[in-house]
Amino acid sequence: MPPSKQSQVPRDAEVTLAPLYPISRRPSANSEEGHHVTLADKSLTCRDCSQEFVWTSGEQEFYQSRGLQNPPSRCPTCRAAHRAGDGGRGGAGRGDREMFTATCSSCGKEARVPFQPRGDKPVYCSDCFQQRQSSGPRRY
Repeated sequence: MPPSKQSQVPRDAEVTLAPLYPISRRPSANSEEGHHVTLADKSLTCRDCSQEFVWTSGEQEFYQSRGLQNPPSRCPTCRAAHRAGDGGRGGAGRGDREMFTATCSSCGKEARVPFQPRGDKPVYCSDCFQQRQSSGPRRY
């Protein structure tokens, strides 16, 4: 099979690069933060309940500040329900977890943990665990 013909740019050719931002979003020289964009509220349709909701300019600024490129696909109500249900993040949707009882390696109190302690690593109660977390990383 013959090699595909690709357009080749001669080494001495001048190359023009596309702007990093679309022209309307390019940072202006007189902007304090480097971004001078006037955002307007937008009307979007929720993918779950098909109701229209407003994506405010403030929410759009928040999305931009976090580097998020896509608008929300759910209204605030459906978004909250999604996060609280099985499709959300942050540990939601696991259902009831089996908890195990162990003795705290620091204070000796009873600790309830979501894993079966094996005995080769220390187990801490919630108070001692939180105290250790706030004092910085440690190896056991």
